[in-house]
Amino acid sequence: MTEPVRYEQEGRVAVLTLNRPETRNAIDDDVADALVAACERLGRDMSVSCVVLTGAGPSFCSGGNVKAMHARSGMFAGSSAEMRRAYRFGIQRIPLAFHDLEVPVVAAVNGPAIGAGFDLTLMCDIRIASDKAVFAESFVRLGLVSGDGGAWLLQRAIGASRAYEMTLTADSIDAQRALQWGLVSSVHPGERLLAEAKAVAARIAAHPPHSLRLNKRLLRESEHMTLAQSLELAAGLQSIVQHTDDLREGVAAFLDKRAPEFRGK
Repeated sequence: MTEPVRYEQEGRVAVLTLNRPETRNAIDDDVADALVAACERLGRDMSVSCVVLTGAGPSFCSGGNVKAMHARSGMFAGSSAEMRRAYRFGIQRIPLAFHDLEVPVVAAVNGPAIGAGFDLTLMCDIRIASDKAVFAESFVRLGLVSGDGGAWLLQRAIGASRAYEMTLTADSIDAQRALQWGLVSSVHPGERLLAEAKAVAARIAAHPPHSLRLNKRLLRESEHMTLAQSLELAAGLQSIVQHTDDLREGVAAFLDKRAPEFRGK
């Protein structure tokens, strides 16, 4: 069987590809394990400064495996208590792993992102879409609730009213509507999407690695802080980056009017 998530690195950019096109990249235990392992690897690896997440084939991710749900297998097996634990120690590890990841993540949404697949795009920091992309928070259509963080993530991405609308109607939106709503940053022809995502990632990865990670951490933590708390955290993080070699190189390059050479130190 092919690896559920393909991991490749090009310079300082890693590309993660959901690699189960025969299931439209549905999320099962193997995919969950692979995504969590990739986040752990990325967190440790200072040679990576940005990540692109995309899907193999025409779909980004179809969400949970409906056939497994029908068969009551995998994460859908067992009693209520067993199923609760299967979620906690299965798919729910994915939003926690992405939330803890300090490396910026760009979602290249190449096709339909449905249910948990849509929520996976919300776990990313930047989303760009193919003109063939479709987004749906479709759990209620099957009598479900979002079990992987969508209720927390979606309203932070597009506001409460639109989040309620998407969740309670289960209606899908296309790439252009997603752009209008601020769900994605840009829309591109499918054949150009991955190149565009890599270009965004390369612009991000050109900056000092420690500063990138701590800037993302500051943004992420500030979502839940008062202004005073955010300023206190910023002061602490500033004291870290100002003792890096890259800070000294950046300042020297600015004064010398030359391109900097950052080394992640």
